[in-house]
Amino acid sequence: MLIRTGILAVIVIVVVAFFWFVVGPGPLDFAGGKTVAIAAYSGANPTGVPVEFAKDDLVTRGRYLTQAADCQACHTTEGGLPFAGGRAFKTPFGTLYSPNITPDRETGIGTWTDADLLQAIHQGISRDGTRLYPAFPYAAYTYLADADVLAIKAYLFSLPAVHNAPPANSLAFPYNQRWLMAIWSFLYNPDQRFQPNAERSPEWNRGAYLAEALGHCGDCHTPRNRLQALDNHRKFAGTVVQGWRAYNITGDQDTGVGAWNNAELTSYLSTGHATGRGTASGPMAEAVDLSLAHLSATDHAAIVAYLRSVPAIPSPDLPAPKAEPAPAAPKLGTPAGIDSRGQKLFAGACAGCHDWTGVSPLSPLATLTGGRAVNDPSAANVAQIILLGALRQTIQGVSIMPAFGSAYSDVEIAALANYVVARFGAKPSAITAEEIAELRRMQ
Repeated sequence: MLIRTGILAVIVIVVVAFFWFVVGPGPLDFAGGKTVAIAAYSGANPTGVPVEFAKDDLVTRGRYLTQAADCQACHTTEGGLPFAGGRAFKTPFGTLYSPNITPDRETGIGTWTDADLLQAIHQGISRDGTRLYPAFPYAAYTYLADADVLAIKAYLFSLPAVHNAPPANSLAFPYNQRWLMAIWSFLYNPDQRFQPNAERSPEWNRGAYLAEALGHCGDCHTPRNRLQALDNHRKFAGTVVQGWRAYNITGDQDTGVGAWNNAELTSYLSTGHATGRGTASGPMAEAVDLSLAHLSATDHAAIVAYLRSVPAIPSPDLPAPKAEPAPAAPKLGTPAGIDSRGQKLFAGACAGCHDWTGVSPLSPLATLTGGRAVNDPSAANVAQIILLGALRQTIQGVSIMPAFGSAYSDVEIAALANYVVARFGAKPSAITAEEIAELRRMQ
């Protein structure tokens, strides 16, 4: 009897450990409380469009939801037509290409039924029965209400059909075996629709639906485990995606957004800029321009309310941002030992827009002071923006950052990035030419 009890105890411990370390909590488990079916929820329905759009036609509502789900970003390649697919996603396991989701009957989804799209969105299974890779965030989209998926379909089918066959995926063995995704889905896709938390406000539930189901914020901002699933033990604590660092958006005061006020968070979501906090670049700028900027004021407020509830998790490698401008004199304010080539490059190409203080005289979008990227000792995002440049247009104005990737060598870009972080950030960086070369390879 004792032996059987001991064996049973060991089995229980192994199962609990497996689900704790391998599967982990769901994206909303941190909130606790009782969840209920939407029909049993006493508050406003958190799914669908905000009240301002409730009386619009199906296609208009579908457009809003498509923007909220940020579909265009992944399904449009640079220089290509919207939603025609072909964007490359370079991973450690090979390259994935997004599919064409225009209503073209041969290369798109023109022959897909409602059931086909619901199956793909909720279960990660394509029309032909093949498993989809979780680069398509179906583990988040599984929470979408059926009506919202069908509204998105109505909008996509209202668009011009584009005949475009994206390249085939190029993945190394065993990652090219799609059937393995059935195991991944069993572990990490709950295949269930959003259920409101009865102990939270309607605004919180709306924010949860926007951030977790439509916006799938965790796919960029939550670290992943060894099976490439979201590690919600460290929910929203930040990670690296295709060479860009998606920063901590938990309530941590120093390394997250805990010190931001609601107006700053709202401004960043709606314009990609918050005074004294920085300007979005790379994938985050794209998410703002194609998705978040199009949301209603009530939806921005709901996302902010939801973010405020996420437990604070510190990022040990990030210092609290330096809020004070650097000295106006070029010879002051830079720690000793920084490669002098960085200062020379900054003087020739950067000081005119960003100023030696880091406070731009031309546009608030170009101000460096207080930004998280210049306060990141990895210098990853600073190097990326030097390599790739950026064009941002918001209510604060227009900011054009030229790309210097073809003008400067890896050594020069490393020197410039390290100079910028040392001068305007709280802690110097030491990015190398080899790391710059790797960032180039990921483009």
